[in-house]
Amino acid sequence: MTSVPGDDRAAPAARPSRSGIWDRVPVLNVHVHDIGMDELLQALDTGGMVLTLHVDMLVKLQQDRDFYEAVAAFEIVTCDSQILYFALRLMGTPVRERVSGSDLFPRFCDRHRDDPDVTVFLCGGEPGVAETAAERINARVGRRIVVGTHAPPFGFDSDPDPAALEATIAAINASRATVLVVGLGGGRQEKFLVRHRHRFTHARVFLPLGGVIDYEAGVVKRPPPWVTNIGLEWLARVIQQPRARWHRYFVQQPPALLLLLAQKRGRYRNPFARPGPGVDGGVNGGGGRG
Repeated sequence: MTSVPGDDRAAPAARPSRSGIWDRVPVLNVHVHDIGMDELLQALDTGGMVLTLHVDMLVKLQQDRDFYEAVAAFEIVTCDSQILYFALRLMGTPVRERVSGSDLFPRFCDRHRDDPDVTVFLCGGEPGVAETAAERINARVGRRIVVGTHAPPFGFDSDPDPAALEATIAAINASRATVLVVGLGGGRQEKFLVRHRHRFTHARVFLPLGGVIDYEAGVVKRPPPWVTNIGLEWLARVIQQPRARWHRYFVQQPPALLLLLAQKRGRYRNPFARPGPGVDGGVNGGGGRG
């Protein structure tokens, strides 16, 4: 079943059908799948592209049509925010668990520590950061699971001169990695993968994971699990990186919470909807992508 905004009944635990489809829960103009970490890891054994959705992305999805349209290309979308997890419960459309990129990636590497056919390429981060992350990951896993890294220059994916873009794609393909992790920031990394997925010759798992490269390199420290579980990881990030995070959490993200409240009341309207007969552009009228 697909959960309906405004329904106060708790959604039943989702189970994949024979076609591998999980229940979808509307979140403004997109959706998240009601999927657990173990199910996701199992699903990725056969490849796929995963979007881990957090509140910052919800704001961008109200403003960036290209990002909004790219979401439809992702086979699985998870709830990557404890605040969003709590909000969905309050709205009566809960998911079973938060599945974040920062939890997914180390679990994925541990799952494949003894499978030499699974190799990873890290694309993103400041110069030198991905290399440090690769060394730490390989040491933890016990083999060279990360086989390549690249830190493309800012704006490489939109530069009229395609040299940097072509060099990035060439480096990824030369590594023959089967898993591509991209950390370019929410919105940019997803559009990059959707636009160029067909050009990657060996990758079959695509993970746009934002700050995961910084986490794995130790550049940014994750807070204790209890901080995340009560929904205060954002505050820990502000304390660690006040200049980089203050505007994001205190200026950019609050409007998303107001929009979620509007969804709860049946008043949210998708800014990119194309209303037809009987369609009002809201979440109950075809506004969400899927």
